Amino acid sequence: MKRCFLILGLWLYGTAMSFGQDDLLAELSNAQKDIPIYTIATFKSTRLVSGHSIETIAAKHLDFRISHRFGAINSGFNELFGLDQSTIRLGLEYGVSDRLTVGLGRSSYEKVYDYYAKYKLLRQSSGSQNIPVTITGLIAAYTTTQATMPTRQYFNNLERQSYCAQLLVARKFGEKLSLQVSPTVLHRNKSETPIDANTLYSMGMGGRFKLSRRTSLNVEYYYTLPAFSKADLGQDAQFTNALSIGFDIETGGHVFQLHLSNSKGMTERALIGQTTGQWSMGDIFYGFNISRVFSFDKQKNQHQ
Repeated sequence: MKRCFLILGLWLYGTAMSFGQDDLLAELSNAQKDIPIYTIATFKSTRLVSGHSIETIAAKHLDFRISHRFGAINSGFNELFGLDQSTIRLGLEYGVSDRLTVGLGRSSYEKVYDYYAKYKLLRQSSGSQNIPVTITGLIAAYTTTQATMPTRQYFNNLERQSYCAQLLVARKFGEKLSLQVSPTVLHRNKSETPIDANTLYSMGMGGRFKLSRRTSLNVEYYYTLPAFSKADLGQDAQFTNALSIGFDIETGGHVFQLHLSNSKGMTERALIGQTTGQWSMGDIFYGFNISRVFSFDKQKNQHQ
């Protein structure tokens, strides 16, 4: 009889434990549903190729970026197919928060200073918040400091200023593919030529395809709407649309980007309003970006 009571007691205890475990698993499942799961690493860098991506710098982190672009491949053997000619941009980007990044840079191309702020408005997520895309807003300004220009003359400092606003919208489709569109407005206080409009409207398009754990292929294209250009008045357009192809290599704290582009410049001002090269004519500029991130987060550094 005692053995029967013992068996019955163990059975009841096991049953209670089983129900308790089921209840605990159900509570954990419900809790997980209440927590948004954010998509990370849509792109590996704050740049898709030359233009901005939706990514921002982590809080209390500084990204030192070196961008380099050689001359056109069709410049011939005398210029070593462009290697004798080069322009460079040095830039710093700082994460004020995980969503807000501020930055500045200086390009040797027309001696342009650029300064900007990016804010991540929405983050792609699943779980309690099902948001299909990440949206980042960008505002930027540019100052040309080169004394003399071949196509235009500046009479005051105000004419040297340009401004840009972008809405960067991207979605990560699984582990390999990410796509982005970037509606853009660019305003130059003084246009490049008399027939060129001061305000340009452009649609940036691009994507990233992951080739391996540390490498990816990136493509970027900016299409400037011809309806907003004075070239519609019966005159030939002075500029072309920028098409760039990049290859990203991630090496620990560095991101190394190799790229080919028909644009000399490395900012939105140059990509949208100053591109003259044509891929079909061999006006292809080889270049690279190097990004190195430094952490100023003392708490994270102590735990590492």
